[in-house]
Amino acid sequence: MEWSQAANLVSFDDWTDDGLVERIGGGDEAALDAFLGRYRSFVLQFLRRLVGEGGVAEEVFQEVAWQVWRTADTFEPRRATARGWLLLIARSRALDALRSGTARGRREEALQRDELRRPSPPEPIRALFERETADLLEAALAELPAAQEEVIRLAFFGDLSHRQVAERLALPLGTVKSRILFGLRRLRTSLLAERGRLAEVS
Repeated sequence: MEWSQAANLVSFDDWTDDGLVERIGGGDEAALDAFLGRYRSFVLQFLRRLVGEGGVAEEVFQEVAWQVWRTADTFEPRRATARGWLLLIARSRALDALRSGTARGRREEALQRDELRRPSPPEPIRALFERETADLLEAALAELPAAQEEVIRLAFFGDLSHRQVAERLALPLGTVKSRILFGLRRLRTSLLAERGRLAEVS
């Protein structure tokens, strides 16, 4: 997903929901911010009724944002309103979160137990692995859109909270969270692809 600087100059206040979703389907991240900002409070209230108070609703909202971004080009106005489509996505992601909560917790506990039992590699091998991982990460970061790279570096290398990043860059908190989410997904895809390529070469 490429960040469009030109799109940031457009005011979407008078745009219809359908128009915004069409722009999102065409790759306009600013339209995504405008559409989600229009319904953020409403959707979060809806999610809290389903998954409860706390940070879970915020996490699910980010999943909703990601699905809106990925599937906006499939939206059909004749079948549903954009608001209704958004709520269907929110409901689906909330139910996924409820279904996977217990399983995810057990899976994380198992991974932690495995990590404790796993012997540490010898120091030279560990140093080499860390250096290669750092190089891969730096290369993957450089391939991100500048806006996503900036917020990820501030959050994970500058040790800033999402709110602090938003204040530093004078951006809405939701925009920062969305950019971090999309950027991390891109990073994960790039790193997995690169490691697979290296494994084939070796």
